[in-house]
Amino acid sequence: MGKQGEQATSQLAALLEGNTDTAYLQEHAPRFLATHKLAQQNWRWPAAAVLDVGAHWLHQAVLYAADGHHVTALDRSNIQSQPGVQATAGRHRIDLLENAELAEPTGLNELDDDSIDVVLFCEVLEHLTFNPVDFWRAIYRVLKPGGRVILTTPNYYAAGSLVRGALRQLKVRGGGARVQEIIGFPTNGPHWKEYSLSELREYFRLLSVDFVLETARCVHFVNGRSPPWKQHLAAAPGRVLPLLRNSLYLEIDLPAKVTGICADPHW
Repeated sequence: MGKQGEQATSQLAALLEGNTDTAYLQEHAPRFLATHKLAQQNWRWPAAAVLDVGAHWLHQAVLYAADGHHVTALDRSNIQSQPGVQATAGRHRIDLLENAELAEPTGLNELDDDSIDVVLFCEVLEHLTFNPVDFWRAIYRVLKPGGRVILTTPNYYAAGSLVRGALRQLKVRGGGARVQEIIGFPTNGPHWKEYSLSELREYFRLLSVDFVLETARCVHFVNGRSPPWKQHLAAAPGRVLPLLRNSLYLEIDLPAKVTGICADPHW
């Protein structure tokens, strides 16, 4: 683990007090802190109501709770029921909401209309296997006019992904989720679809003209468990050409509610 990974893990571990999946924290702590830092650059709420969708072990949620924001964390019941998650939620006054499948976002029914300032939707989009219109309709309902969705997801054009994809093609191993993942992982485990920035611009335009893409950037998130030489190698292509960075960071604003979610899936 490099110095950046150690520092990030130490900072978050202090907030979590050991109630967490340590290996996952070590790998992703730099990403949580980097996303939080990016979010603060254009943050305008002194005391926000924050909804963290796919909150897992509350690694990200605790950062916003520590800032003084009121955080609601949404995830599956098998995660929310873990003693460590419940202990962390109690200590940081984070509300836990259970939702079995985002395809049916019934957990959001517990939230009032126009009650959320900021939705964190980080490293979730790539796992969705269903038509997302009903999910975004539920998010639109609870999001206040003037609110924001902060989204991170892997970059389809990341240098590492392009190399791995090319090698799979050369080996005639297909593309997309690997067979081992489809058979061996739960449905929400594999990355079923990774996006480009232009695709995400179209994604939110098709959902509603009310959504305004405030920020859209290619960024590099460090893998905290990688040794320093590997971190440096992974970041090198993105320093030359930002398009090749491994992740996308977006801020999607909802200045006013006028048209609603316009997409209407039909077959």
